[in-house]
Amino acid sequence: MKLTLKNGLLLLLLLPLLAFGSAQAQNLPSISSKTAGMKKFPGFYTFYWDENNGKIWLEIDKFGQDFLYVNSLPGGLGSNDIGLDRGQLGGQRIVSFKRIGPKVLLVQPNLRYRAITDNQNEARAVEESFAQSVLWGFKAEAADGQRVLVDATDFLLRDAHDVIGSIRRSNQGTYRLDASRSALYLPRTKNFPKNTEFESTLTFTSDNGGFIVRSVAPDEQAVTLRQHHSFIELPDSNYTPREADPRAGYFGISYFDYATPVNQNIEKRYIARHRLQKKNPSAKVSEAVKPIVYYVDNGAPEPIRSALLDGARWWNQAFEAAGYKDAFRVEVLPDTADPMDVRYNMIQWVHRSTRGWSYGASVMDPRTGEIIKGHVSLGSLRVRQDYLIAEGLLAPYEDGKPENKAMMEMALARIRQLSAHELGHTLGIMHNYDANNNASVMDYPHPQVQLDRTGNINISNAYGTSIGEWDKLAVTFGYQDFPKGTDEKKALDELLAQGRGRGLTFISDTDARSPGGAHPTAHLWDNGTNAADELMRVLEVRRKALQNFSEKNIKPGAAMSTLEDVLVPIYNFHRYQTEAAAKLIGGMRYTYAMRGDKQLVTEVLDKKEQQKGLDAMLQTISPEVLTLPENVITLIPPRAPGLGNNRELFAKRTGLTFDPLAAAQASADFSVSFLLHPERASRLVEFGARHNTLSLQDVTSQLIGQTWKSRRLNGLAGQVQLQTEQVVLSHLLALTQNQNASYQARAVAASALADIKQHVTSQAKRTRDTGYKAHLDFALARMEKPEEVKPTKQLNLPPGAPIGDGVFGCE
Repeated sequence: MKLTLKNGLLLLLLLPLLAFGSAQAQNLPSISSKTAGMKKFPGFYTFYWDENNGKIWLEIDKFGQDFLYVNSLPGGLGSNDIGLDRGQLGGQRIVSFKRIGPKVLLVQPNLRYRAITDNQNEARAVEESFAQSVLWGFKAEAADGQRVLVDATDFLLRDAHDVIGSIRRSNQGTYRLDASRSALYLPRTKNFPKNTEFESTLTFTSDNGGFIVRSVAPDEQAVTLRQHHSFIELPDSNYTPREADPRAGYFGISYFDYATPVNQNIEKRYIARHRLQKKNPSAKVSEAVKPIVYYVDNGAPEPIRSALLDGARWWNQAFEAAGYKDAFRVEVLPDTADPMDVRYNMIQWVHRSTRGWSYGASVMDPRTGEIIKGHVSLGSLRVRQDYLIAEGLLAPYEDGKPENKAMMEMALARIRQLSAHELGHTLGIMHNYDANNNASVMDYPHPQVQLDRTGNINISNAYGTSIGEWDKLAVTFGYQDFPKGTDEKKALDELLAQGRGRGLTFISDTDARSPGGAHPTAHLWDNGTNAADELMRVLEVRRKALQNFSEKNIKPGAAMSTLEDVLVPIYNFHRYQTEAAAKLIGGMRYTYAMRGDKQLVTEVLDKKEQQKGLDAMLQTISPEVLTLPENVITLIPPRAPGLGNNRELFAKRTGLTFDPLAAAQASADFSVSFLLHPERASRLVEFGARHNTLSLQDVTSQLIGQTWKSRRLNGLAGQVQLQTEQVVLSHLLALTQNQNASYQARAVAASALADIKQHVTSQAKRTRDTGYKAHLDFALARMEKPEEVKPTKQLNLPPGAPIGDGVFGCE
């Protein structure tokens, strides 16, 4: 594969200007005289530090030579919501310097559109058809022959990471870069033979900073961060790209090659992966020419650091399965190393003010997909969330007894799995949501909590302890170094076929994350082989945890109001399995089949399997599940001074006091929103017409029977019952008005409303219960104006994901 693009015409046009530039250079001072007294940093691109003026002078000696330019954010804002994290990678671009008279331009070619050919005219035609980008313009200030000196200070002190845009898009104020409060950061400005690293301290000012910025910055009017710039020598041409296969689950690159014959696909796709070669490709097991080495942040405390090391090292199992010996290593970052230095693959421990996502990103060669640097960002509050879940499950704080070690063991087990998961992204591997029961660390795992023989909660096997079989298959697909003469495409096809024979398949984010999704096994945060069975099992664990809930769920001396913090993840313990069970309703099995691979293409689930999912879903909106026990409610007072309300708690409509009805409504609304999702409703109509399977009429009829037409209850359970009925009514009314639903789905929803109206009218005439009568009259009034009903989520659940874990390559 030829990796260089022809710039014949551009060079032809620039020759007169280059000649002019040479003449001009004769009038410029020499580089040595201009830089006299400055500190010189020799390396990939030599530069000079002018301490008197606070400037960086860049010596350019490689005109027309492509290199990789990467910007990043070594010093973050500390807010998950805004997303400006410590260690966050930014843009990565192939660029080159072009000199035109006194100007030096930093030019980015358009590699999305190429012509991989030796025909310069053909390559030129493509190059001229699509825009390039000039990222910056410099002025030549000194010269020695073909070497030119430019002032790079303004380039390095600009907002390359678009901090201003990120804050603005989060509605947190309009900021501007204050040059008077910005400067170069010398401790992380260094030079090496193949990479040049610059760093700057930038201050952004505003008079209307938002509340999120105010919560993390000392002064929201002046936010100071650091930004990093890397100039990196491109890899040599000895790397061979590997063609992508949608069944293998890899990230990668794609581009349009206009030199492709008309009878072939013009879009080329290659996977992202590190360069890894066997010393002996013919050997079944061989050492690597150069092992892949990752480094764990030395700022991570123990025992977390050891957990990060352990989990990351799981991947060596996968490389061993691919025939490598000692080809993957994980070490602690040396104190002298810079985490943003491209030479270090990183697992970075990132702090934020609130819990949030972790993610794995990479610096890669845009020409080929070769990964140059893997960079994992792990949110430090993740481990505390798992510990909180364990506290809610175990109620461990009995007087006179030590803390239950199982809680810390569960939290650390999750950190090991998370370390492995995010590192997998930096190896090029996507999420795989068709990999339950620890078949892949690239799935999102909910803690596997069991009831033991005595009915007590057991969390000892909450998370997996090793790499999965899918992960081994994926690494072998991406990193196997085949002997010379091997038909690589055929060998990779056979590898995937063997995996399918062992039940190893891949389903991506798009399929799993959609709330109206159809795949019966592709979900986030679920377990088990059948989503409905697992939901019923999870509800039993939840029931037991709520039954045990008491002041023993918090430490002695803690404010009683903090019991609500512990209660939230337990009350909502079934939320993800609920979403998984919903996908059985209107569900369809499918694969990313390719012609001739003999895979299942599509198969609508039979009525029995869909009904099983519906039965489980209806359990989640039963008053028995939604109603909190009285002994739990009475334990939770208004928030103690200094604690305050926050988004991690239940929504309230009762002022300061705990609101069990609001918690129940949010949970019911969550379930019904999946049941009556417009995509699911439309699919039920279609599938019902094509097959003898569950219909939308079946769903609405059973939903109404479970709620509006069910036996009347008293007390708090009765109030939960009434508000759940109004939730169902809201979603049916909204479905009739939803332009994204099919006409027949809206018609069936309208028919269900007519059924409710008839029932409500009849009940209103007979009841003597004034409260129930008010409920019925209110429902009738709402049905008169369906267009005024909001489609979904009148009360949101507290944040769920990440429950202990997600954007591209994230949890």
